[in-house]
Amino acid sequence: MTVRTTRRVFLSAATMMAAALAATACGSPQETASGGGDGAAPVKVGLVYSQSGALASYGKQYIEGFRAGLDFATKGTNKVGDRAVEVTEVDDAGDPAKAVSAAKDLIGKGNKIIAGSTASGVALQVAPIAAQNKVLFISGPAATDAVTGANKYTFRSGRQSYQDVVTAKSFIGDPAGKKVVVFAQDGAFGDANEAAVKAVIGGAGATVSSVRAPASATEFTPFASQIKSAKPDLLFVAWAGTTAPAMWQTLDQQGVLSSTTVVTGLDIRASWPTFGAAGSKISFLSHYFDGASDNEAVKALKAKVGTADLFHPDGFAAAQMVVRAISEGGDDVEKMVTALEGWSFDGVKGKMTIRAEDHALLQPMFQAKLSGSGTAFTATAQKALTGDESAPPAVAMKG
Repeated sequence: MTVRTTRRVFLSAATMMAAALAATACGSPQETASGGGDGAAPVKVGLVYSQSGALASYGKQYIEGFRAGLDFATKGTNKVGDRAVEVTEVDDAGDPAKAVSAAKDLIGKGNKIIAGSTASGVALQVAPIAAQNKVLFISGPAATDAVTGANKYTFRSGRQSYQDVVTAKSFIGDPAGKKVVVFAQDGAFGDANEAAVKAVIGGAGATVSSVRAPASATEFTPFASQIKSAKPDLLFVAWAGTTAPAMWQTLDQQGVLSSTTVVTGLDIRASWPTFGAAGSKISFLSHYFDGASDNEAVKALKAKVGTADLFHPDGFAAAQMVVRAISEGGDDVEKMVTALEGWSFDGVKGKMTIRAEDHALLQPMFQAKLSGSGTAFTATAQKALTGDESAPPAVAMKG
């Protein structure tokens, strides 16, 4: 387990931009934290995320975003009031067991705030630990809907799967009477996507069916034929792995992309070349991409990282939430929770609101198109859905 503890003062051109955040944050983080505690003692924050493993590229964006967000929210001081924010980073490698062990260790060392969770499986294991120990947990890129409403101590700084599927639904307007086909690989990933489309788009009146392919498939013409025969109004593609370029090429060659609206999620920029010539013919639901928004938070992020990418906003928002919690709660976790519930703030994506009853993070989502080709693809926003338009249904708090 790799641990890196950092105490640093963040200084950048973005520090002046933080004034705009303070105005929307219902209180400046530079005021003395109100929850008590040892005057100038550092506030310990543990970040447990994927520095290695399958989701390391996501984790890298998360931590870059967090550092930029902390600089922004503290006006470059890395302090809340007189108290330094002491961050300890731990690599869970996407392994829930490692994450649980790391969280327990950090809690034992006095960390009352835990953030991170690049992987959904990790978030679902760390959330109960937060409740058992009454510490604040802010999940990161993990998209599973089950994090929302997990318990009163668990929040999220990224989007959830329901918001992805609602964005996909927006491409066909009123779904009533429409035909939707889900094209996915066999297995848990495909099952989850098919279930989500049936619940969200099917629940709104569409007829949803699926075409499933073995994860080992390398020839996709038969599946393309099934899709064309179904004549869907919307084809929702959920695909992962190294066969993606061949799959997209086949759908394009067999005329699927020109016969219906094809929607899939827009992943990190490094994945865009896998679409090949098909890229400009696909409609994308997007959590975030560079250029999707323009505000002071975006400017602060880009000043630190250059080109913004998919999971930078999750880290940035997590830092904003951490500063808000400390500013209002000090060392009192119950006050931290109260301070976050119902809070609205301006994040990288735009207006973000933490729904009080279940801690869903209401946020903009985007329709996107790619233009160009290969490594020269450029994404542009076709439409932005507001936080209310993409909001998941409220769920009962489980703990």
